[in-house]
Amino acid sequence: MATTSTPSDLDYRPSYLAATITGLVVFALYLVTLAPSTAMWDTSEYITAATVLGLPHPPGNPLFVLIGRVFAVLPIAGSIAVRINMLAAISSAVSAAMWFLITERVLVSWFAARWQRIVGGALAALIGATAFTVWNQSVVNEKVYTVSLLGIALISWLMVRWSDAPDGRRADRTLVLVAYLLGLGYANHMAGMLAAPAVGLAVLIVRPRTALRWKLLVACIAALVFGITPFAMQPIRAAHFPALNEGEPTACRTELTLSCTFSTGTKDAFMYNFNRGQYGKPDLAERQAPFSAQLGMWWLYFKWQWLRDAHYEHPFAQSVLASLFLVLGLLGGYVHYQRDRRSFWYFGSLMFTMTLVLIYYLNFKYGASQDPDLAGVAREVRDRDYFYLWSFSAWGVWAALGLVAVWDSLASLIGREQSTENRVVVERPTRRASLLAAPVLLLALVPLFTNWRTASRAGETDTRDFARDLLNSVEPYGVVVTVGDNDTFPLWYAQEVEGIRRDVVVANTSLLNTDWYTRQIIRRPVYEYDAAAGPAIYRGKTWPKPTGSPIHMTLSQADSVPAYIQLDRPMTFQGGPIKATIDPQRLSSPGVLQRADIFVLRMIADAFSERPIYLSRTSAGYGSELGIGSYLLTQGLATKIFVPPAVQGKDTLLVSGAGWVDVARTRTLWDSVFTGQHSIASRRDWVDRPSVGIPYLYVATGLMLSEVLQVTGDTQGSARVMADARNVARAVHLTDLLAQMDAQPAPAPSPLLAPAPADTQQRKSVPLKP
Repeated sequence: MATTSTPSDLDYRPSYLAATITGLVVFALYLVTLAPSTAMWDTSEYITAATVLGLPHPPGNPLFVLIGRVFAVLPIAGSIAVRINMLAAISSAVSAAMWFLITERVLVSWFAARWQRIVGGALAALIGATAFTVWNQSVVNEKVYTVSLLGIALISWLMVRWSDAPDGRRADRTLVLVAYLLGLGYANHMAGMLAAPAVGLAVLIVRPRTALRWKLLVACIAALVFGITPFAMQPIRAAHFPALNEGEPTACRTELTLSCTFSTGTKDAFMYNFNRGQYGKPDLAERQAPFSAQLGMWWLYFKWQWLRDAHYEHPFAQSVLASLFLVLGLLGGYVHYQRDRRSFWYFGSLMFTMTLVLIYYLNFKYGASQDPDLAGVAREVRDRDYFYLWSFSAWGVWAALGLVAVWDSLASLIGREQSTENRVVVERPTRRASLLAAPVLLLALVPLFTNWRTASRAGETDTRDFARDLLNSVEPYGVVVTVGDNDTFPLWYAQEVEGIRRDVVVANTSLLNTDWYTRQIIRRPVYEYDAAAGPAIYRGKTWPKPTGSPIHMTLSQADSVPAYIQLDRPMTFQGGPIKATIDPQRLSSPGVLQRADIFVLRMIADAFSERPIYLSRTSAGYGSELGIGSYLLTQGLATKIFVPPAVQGKDTLLVSGAGWVDVARTRTLWDSVFTGQHSIASRRDWVDRPSVGIPYLYVATGLMLSEVLQVTGDTQGSARVMADARNVARAVHLTDLLAQMDAQPAPAPSPLLAPAPADTQQRKSVPLKP
């Protein structure tokens, strides 16, 4: 094998047309499987942030917000969600084209025939684009990772070209452009800097004297700093108080002024947000799990890329495929080193950074799906495979090179011929032998077929439908207390992007532990209830419009509320007619009444007489923690805080295991308002198991309603609701629950209370600024 590029190699012409066609094919694949709406986890948050030009969670991702806002207004699709989802698809498709070009370049010294190099490039694009996480993240804009992928892929192609001609007339400009893209990538996400170590190492190895040219270094530093400048918009935009203003990196409290913008307070707030101080991540020396377990997490997610076996039905096939693509990738890395060493120094360093270095740096706990039989370990709230999306996508380059090496070896066994290239006699497989050996290349199609069902999000509207159903469970001008990502972000999306039930105030307990979020609730306008667009059950009745926030405090008063109150004995709470005793030992953090709890109680005391106040049923036992469990009335997907009647009525029943139930309201919501149970039932699976609590909520609601209808004599209605609940359980593979439902004629009381989604089972204590 040749170990370095020949002079003729450096004069080759990249197949830009073929790369473009390949990128368009990948984009077409993503369009066919594109999500028509939002999805679970951070998708709703980021679509909302782009729509309102707001700030998502720290550090705020300003570049994505700006690009997303442009896509939100482009007339390229019928809905904002689809437009922003297309941003993810375009980013990944262009990245696939970059991997095509890089692979083709490596193959120049190997194959004289252009068609063979094009085949290799297409294989790299196909393998990388259909890896499960890459594909799944490219058909819905869950976060910023596909935009980061685009930046890394562009930098990679530029560095490969720079490595070809480090002394060329464009070499310095290429490095300055790379520095700018690194800074710009950081303004999108910290992963934008993942390529920086590889860039530096490649320069030092390929042309070390470049690092001594101070004018070029100054230009690169200036370009990098200029690339980061989108962060400058954050204090300015935050002082306009958009609907989504997480972190609020400004000292301005009422309006944008020079004095508060250019102040120590704004600087401190910005740096706290920029450094993600809200999350309080431990030092790298304090490992959250053994490094071997963190490697095991990456290996689990690597196995997912070639066969996403969500229900552990095909473990052997998954392991075989993962081992195959691992070996192909390692072989491809070796081939890369042998065939094009200059570009290898960059690309090999990049792969090392995006795997081992990144695994160590992220310092994750055990994965949500990792070693499910291992008890007593701290786990991530969800699966973090998306953090390794960049390595899985780039792995396609090396896997393709390894597959081409296998193809070439098999063809050599079938037939070889001699030819003269650059006055050198070489022996290569014949064209016929290459064609006969070509079927081995079909291995690249494996992830396309094994992942189509699990990676596709075509037709999925269940997250949007859930948000609408939960909001419509709340009476006009109500407050709904939520506890996690999946019962909060979709509601933000429904309200701010689609204009659904903006009259409802959403109060998330995790975020109520921060000062900026309580200020956001206090500032929030009181939106008019749209009776025509709302459910028919709320028509024909007057709903007085509140005059202000459900928190009757000034901004400074809210800021003065402590992070927690230590309780060493039961505390009595009185809010209007609601009187409760809070047992310190029943709190989520025993003996500690958190800031969020204080504000929830404050809202009950301040607004009970003027607003309906609800707890989302995803909050599970939160009401009991606060001592108000006996004051809760189930209405659909939420429980209303109310004064219980002295005796049960026809429609207000006290159900064992479920508490008070508004039968008529819940039945009407289920039959005439809710659509989520039907959209979930139409799905073929629910791959993301940590968020399965959302469909479980529908099953539990259906079980409860079915049982109550059965008890009250409505057997036909009971059977219909039970059938709906079964359809949901069957669609999302809640096999254990489904077996219980099939084994008994009526639902047992035990599953009546829905569990919280995995991200909400334990409310987060968010550290506050001092």
